[in-house]
Amino acid sequence: MDALSSLPIFLKLAGRRALVVGETEAALWKAELLAASGADVEVFAGNHDARFRALAEDPPAGSVRVQTRHWQDGDLPGAAIAIADLSSDEETARFAKAARRAGVPVNVIDKPRFCDLQFGAIVNRSPLLVSISTDGAAPVFAQAIRAKVEALLPQGIKRWAEAARDWRPALSRLGLGFAQRRAFWERFSDRALAEPALEPRSALRQSLLDEAAREKRGAAPKGRVTLVDAGPGDPDLLTIKAVRALQSAEVILYDRHVCAEVLDFARREAKRILVDQQGEINELTLRFARQGKHVVRLVN
Repeated sequence: MDALSSLPIFLKLAGRRALVVGETEAALWKAELLAASGADVEVFAGNHDARFRALAEDPPAGSVRVQTRHWQDGDLPGAAIAIADLSSDEETARFAKAARRAGVPVNVIDKPRFCDLQFGAIVNRSPLLVSISTDGAAPVFAQAIRAKVEALLPQGIKRWAEAARDWRPALSRLGLGFAQRRAFWERFSDRALAEPALEPRSALRQSLLDEAAREKRGAAPKGRVTLVDAGPGDPDLLTIKAVRALQSAEVILYDRHVCAEVLDFARREAKRILVDQQGEINELTLRFARQGKHVVRLVN
C-alpha cells in the first residue's frame, strides 16, 4: 500500500457534544453537518444571524444550542470534536492549543496548519457515505470529483444500503461460513448495482436468504479458478470484470512481473502467493480450488 497523507475515518457522533466557534456561513454549515450526524452541537457565535436560530429550532438530527458569548478554554473539555472559523491567527492558535490540551481533535476552517482533522467532500446516501479529500490542497478539485461520484450513485442506492443494514441480523442467524456469507453479499450487490431504483422488498430478502440456506444444507462449496490478464502493468487498464474477480478472490497467485498496484484491488484478507514455476502454480491452483476457494491467477 502506498503512503497515506491522512487516515480516512468515519466518526460516530450521535449523542456526543460537538463545539463550533464562528458566525460565518462556513461555521453554520459545519454546525448543520455535525447535527446531521446526531451530535449535540454547541455554537459560540456572538453576532449570529437568523439562520443560526433557525438551525437551533429545527436541526436535521441531534441538537443545536447557540451561545452569544465568546468561547472559553473551559468550554472544550468533554467535546468529541471542536471546529472554528476565526479570522485572527492569534485566536486560532489559542483555540487549537486549548482544544488539544483538553484532548479534543480540532478543525479550523481553511487553515490546515492548525488542524488535526479535515472534512472531505461528502456524497450522502446514508448509511452509504463517500468522503473525498485532497488533504486540504484543493477543495474545489475534491468537489469536482464528488460531482462525478454523485452521478455514479443514484439516490435509490440509499435504500439498498439501508436494506443491507437491516438484513444483516437475519443473515447472521443462518450460521453461514465465510464463503457463503460472501456469496450472499455478492448476489445482493449484483442486484443493487443492476437495479438501484428497485425497492429491496421483503420478498427479495427472503429469496436471497433461502438461497443462502440451501447452500448451507448442500455440499461443500465448489472452488473456482479465474484467470486475470494483468496487462502491461497499468492498473487503470484492468477491466471491470478483472477488478471484481480480484475483489472476490480468496487466493491470488501472481509472479514478479505483476505490479503491486494491481494487487491493491484485492481484499486485504486475501492470501497473496508469489509463484515462479509453472508446476508450482498448477499444484497451488488445484489445492486451493479443491478446498472450495476462489483462486485468481494473475497472468502478465
